[in-house]
Amino acid sequence: QVQVVESGGGLVQAGVSLRLSCTASVSAFSLNPMGWYRQAPAKQRELVAVMFSGGLTNYADSVKGRFTISRDNAKSTVYLQMNSLKPEDTAVYYCYAARRSTEYWGKGTLVTVSL
Repeated sequence: QVQVVESGGGLVQAGVSLRLSCTASVSAFSLNPMGWYRQAPAKQRELVAVMFSGGLTNYADSVKGRFTISRDNAKSTVYLQMNSLKPEDTAVYYCYAARRSTEYWGKGTLVTVSL
């Protein structure tokens, strides 16, 4: 059973940066892709950013230029560097990983951005 655990959320003011981390219980080389989704109150879960094993990335339009996804396969960890945070980035951020046809989700970490 694969487990992915997020960390790094919190309450921050608009304009600052925050980095989320997600560590998997198995080798990251077996996980493709790894990434982040988020769910704001009363909204559906949406893709934030994913990274495939070859380095290909995909970002939501709303975070392009502000957020950067990276992964350290040796540490089985994927990161989400979030810069210039906005109140509309407030959400629970979920780590996502896939291995073969199975998806794995973390329990989420709350990011709250205040004015």
